[in-house]
Amino acid sequence: MTVDDAYAELGLAPGATLAQAKAAWRSLVSRWHPDRNGHAGASARMQRINRALEQIRAAGEGKAAPHPARKDPAPAAVHTAQHRITLTLEEAATGCIKQLHGSIVETCVPCGGSGHAVAPQDCPTCAGKGQLHERSWFGWYAIGKPCTDCNGTGTVRPACAACDGRGKTELTRYRMSVRLPAFTRDGDTLHVPAARGRAAVALDIHIAVQPHASLALDPTDGSVRCEWPVDGFGWIANHTVDVPTLRGPQPLQLQRGQVLYRLAGLGFPPRSGGRPAEQIVIVVPKFPEQLSRKQERLLAQLAQTTAAAGDK
Repeated sequence: MTVDDAYAELGLAPGATLAQAKAAWRSLVSRWHPDRNGHAGASARMQRINRALEQIRAAGEGKAAPHPARKDPAPAAVHTAQHRITLTLEEAATGCIKQLHGSIVETCVPCGGSGHAVAPQDCPTCAGKGQLHERSWFGWYAIGKPCTDCNGTGTVRPACAACDGRGKTELTRYRMSVRLPAFTRDGDTLHVPAARGRAAVALDIHIAVQPHASLALDPTDGSVRCEWPVDGFGWIANHTVDVPTLRGPQPLQLQRGQVLYRLAGLGFPPRSGGRPAEQIVIVVPKFPEQLSRKQERLLAQLAQTTAAAGDK
């Protein structure tokens, strides 16, 4: 077994360190030791795993270089995580605090992100033959059948020991509290630099804003538009109604015959800066399709008073 074969047996690329080889060996031992694995080829696989580690040790691979003169430690590399969050329109308007957590991962170097060992290996079930033979009642070998573990090829590519078949390795985890500023818009990306004294993790936060049930933001000028149904008779009577805004319900004094209203300062500021834009409210008067008897009488009385006023 050559050194390169030994690395391949452990699922590593040539040149991996001795520490990586030991880690891969421990992972494979936990999987293939005959005391834990009742497979017929487990014992042979264990022998190859042990021989591979011995070969790497004997070749002196992965030995530490002589200790250099002491230098100041280099600054820790800063990893930037891409994080996506979804906000309500109210959260985007007023700002909010979000607890964010996740991990930084990179492509596994030994397997190149494939999740498999670098080189194919003999199938332990069929010992690399691709066929399985069973004895008949009379001691003769029956006709061979393809090995299902290797699909008759005689070789398998086990999971990479360094990443356990995931193709990714985790560099670090992060958990931080982030304050998002007011008037954040859909599609914005906010950068949070790495904090001193903590794990060197920066964040690029990609913002998505949920559609609102009643309010719509105009991205060009920051104005907010709202269509709001109101009682038609209340509209005629100049009643006051509550309409939704980004700051919660606000009272609106209806004016008979008027359907468009402007509420100053209840929108977003323009991208170029300045004061918040207005909120435009369009009221939609709703009248009942069928009137009660009392409503019919009242309308008749109203019609009579209107006619009487016209006669005068």
